[in-house]
Parts: sequence; C-alpha cells; structure tokens
Amino acid sequence: MPRIAPLTAPYKDDVQKSFDAIMPPGADPLVLFRTLATSDRHWRKFRAGSLLDRGPLSLREREIVIDRTCALAGCEYEWGVHVAIFAGPARLTEKQVAATVSGERGCWTPAELALLEAVDALHARATLDEGEWTALRAHYEEDQILEALLLCGFYRTVAYVSNGLALPLEPTAARFPA
Repeated sequence: MPRIAPLTAPYKDDVQKSFDAIMPPGADPLVLFRTLATSDRHWRKFRAGSLLDRGPLSLREREIVIDRTCALAGCEYEWGVHVAIFAGPARLTEKQVAATVSGERGCWTPAELALLEAVDALHARATLDEGEWTALRAHYEEDQILEALLLCGFYRTVAYVSNGLALPLEPTAARFPA
C-alpha cells in the first residue's frame, strides 16, 4: 500500500482539469498524480516544475534519458509507466528497453550513447566531466543539453517521491526485466 492514500474519484473540478490536461482521454490518473494531488501546494509545484510537455529533444531521446534515470534510481514505478506508454512511439526495441536497466551499450547510436553516459555520470557524480560534455556537444545543441540535464533531475525527484511513498506499480505498466 502507498504511504499516503491517493485521491479517489470524483475529483474536485480544478484537480480533474489538471488530470485531463496531462492524461490521455479516458485514462485514469496515475497513482503518482493522485497522491501528489492530495496536497494542493505539492501538486501545483510538481506541475509547474515538471517537464511533462514536448521539449527540444525527440521523444526517443527524451525517453532514453527518462528510462535510464528511473532505472538507475531503482524506480520501477515510473520506468514502467514510461516504457508502457512511450517505448513504442519512441521506437525503442525490447533490447534497448532492457538496456536502459542493464546499462548495455551495444544497441545505441553515438548520440544516444552520449546521452546515456551523461545520465550515468549525473547519477553517479552529479556532474559531467569534460569528455562527457564534449560528447554531448558533438550531437546536441545547448537547449537540448539543458533539457537532458533537467529531465535527469526532474525524474530523479519523481523516483524519490515514487520510491519514498512505496507507490504500487500501475497495472498496465512494464516491469523491470529479470
């Protein structure tokens, strides 16, 4: 059981509108969203500081960053949600999805490898060395690098919240590979 009980329907009008804005039509709001929405302040801050919209990275690049960040943080909840919803549209193969957890590097392009190395460095050291920065700059513009850095930080926060609250896995979400 989660450590904070998530909201249940029916939701207040403003909360329902915020769910409708970020969930596909007809989809139930995620447990994470329903739990954060128990606090008006924290739900508002989460949405204001989030990166739930399209940014300068492609969907594929974005998902590689998010999936690896969540996997490194041991957050099966958020990793599974993203894999279930976005792996197909992002054209991630089963091998690549598994590699976001295992760290295997043989299935990525040089640009994708630069992203993965940056994610791993940020997770391990909270910084990039000159080689990692140079590799990113060889493939990405500054706004794309900023997006990757912010995605790493944001989804690390999501992992802290999801893991700290012991959120139950979404029924339709993917599971970490064995």
